[in-house]
Amino acid sequence: MTRPTAAEAADASGAERRQATRRAVAVLGLVAVAALIPLLGPSAALTDTGEAAAPATGGIALLRTVLFAALCVPAGELFAARLARRVPGAPRVEAPRSWAVYAAAAGFVVALGLASLVATGNLLPRRLSDMDVGGLYQTRDGRLALLEVNAFAVAWLCARSRRPAAQVWPLAAVVLAEALRAHPATEHGTPVGSALTLVHMTCAALWAGGLLHVLRLLGGWRAAPDVAKGPGADGSSPAGAALLGLYARVAAVLFAAITATGVWSALRRMPPGTIVDQLTSTAYGRALLAKVLLVAAVAVLALWARLRLRRAGDPVAARSPARAEVVALGMVVAVSGLLTALPLPIRW
Repeated sequence: MTRPTAAEAADASGAERRQATRRAVAVLGLVAVAALIPLLGPSAALTDTGEAAAPATGGIALLRTVLFAALCVPAGELFAARLARRVPGAPRVEAPRSWAVYAAAAGFVVALGLASLVATGNLLPRRLSDMDVGGLYQTRDGRLALLEVNAFAVAWLCARSRRPAAQVWPLAAVVLAEALRAHPATEHGTPVGSALTLVHMTCAALWAGGLLHVLRLLGGWRAAPDVAKGPGADGSSPAGAALLGLYARVAAVLFAAITATGVWSALRRMPPGTIVDQLTSTAYGRALLAKVLLVAAVAVLALWARLRLRRAGDPVAARSPARAEVVALGMVVAVSGLLTALPLPIRW
């Protein structure tokens, strides 16, 4: 086998750098687009509804979007790594660099921001004296906000430790805090609503974050020199196809759970007799309708990816729709952040 010349190696290195640059630009563009949803979404959703927006609605929506993303990334890494260990003949290569440390740091920062809003009575603080930090311990929302701050701090420490799998406990604490925060103690049927949100958020984090890390794993497996050659152009076809197939089976269960809990929660917020009207006449309903349409698009992309994988038996064939699925899931996360900041619909 002939070795590449210095010129060929330089060309290959330059091509890789250009490809990495294009990917970075594309990711930054997608992040910018996703940020516009919580920032501009409240004004668009509230148009002609007669509802009043709470102070700092756009900022709260953006902070919660980042918080949800910071939850999805490490949860997905743990989930996908567990799936990869169950794949027979998986390549013995170094796992992609973990993003959990950066996600936990981002989660800690936005959790502090949300706690500062709670400390000022859900108003935008203009100076430090506006915040009653000690008062956080005296209210339910304040204690939950502090729980999220501490949980992300512990998750950051776990991500940097020799046992990153321990992140599952602080991440579970964040999900629990969000489930309790979304359903105040004064709400009718609070335990049921919190349980639905707990299951919904857990499944959504595993689905979105898991697919992202599965695609990152496949990228590393493609370059593995010790992978048995498969039917595709790259050697990772058998193990990669097995990993995607395993993820698809689990994702189908997660999707069913997300759909069931989402429909149940929507019916609790908007009774069946009013849901059709409120989906178009209230800000919450409009955002919920947008989320439903995005989830439907994600389901179509997921089905397309599974069909291509089944026909070709090669993960390369499913990568394009799977990448589009990740992007659509990112939009779902952004709309979910928007939903948490909009006024709840009136139970007619």
